[in-house]
Amino acid sequence: MLVKHWMTRKVITIDPDCTLEEAIKLMKSKKIRMLPVLKNGVLKGVITDRDLKRASASDAVTANETELNTLARVRINSIMTSDPIRVPYNFSIDETAELLLEHKISGAPVVDDMNNLVGVITQTNVYKALISLTGKREDSVQFGVVVKDTRNSIKEIDELLRNHGGRVISILTSDDNLPKGYRKVFMRMSDIDRVRLESITEELQAKAELIYIIDHHDNIRQVYR
Repeated sequence: MLVKHWMTRKVITIDPDCTLEEAIKLMKSKKIRMLPVLKNGVLKGVITDRDLKRASASDAVTANETELNTLARVRINSIMTSDPIRVPYNFSIDETAELLLEHKISGAPVVDDMNNLVGVITQTNVYKALISLTGKREDSVQFGVVVKDTRNSIKEIDELLRNHGGRVISILTSDDNLPKGYRKVFMRMSDIDRVRLESITEELQAKAELIYIIDHHDNIRQVYR
């Protein structure tokens, strides 16, 4: 899953010579939390709602009239983050999530091979990609199991669930926090016969260690570890 497929393409930007007051009004009207700062089409920096709050708190004074004058006087280029973290358009979503987490930021401008601004990627975009990856919850049943990391282990769980009418929506795996030779498998299935859930559970326990079973239709959650 690449950033270019999930980024916001219609980017709202601001000029570095604009004022703090203009930036505040623009962010509020567009309901956004980050503005790339462009000068003659070149990315010069970014400004976030956090920057605006910090600048407003430090530069504004008590008197309302003076405060408004201060907001109208402060220029974006004096409070923006210059040379911001950029995300290449061909980064994967997981690379982007790691980058945002590492730098403790909620979003970043996306650039092409020529370093031109082509979009922005935010935590919201990443969340949407994750939801798409795992599939829709409605009427689905999700199974979490630990299996031996062998060639056919996932196939056996898949066939077991399909034998009960299940249809695969998504399969995710991970070996985090497990001994070598084991793997977690998370399968979201549709069309599972709820009447058979008890027998499905017994069959799964014969082949794997159960982590959880979640029936999203009836909000029934069985957590085993």
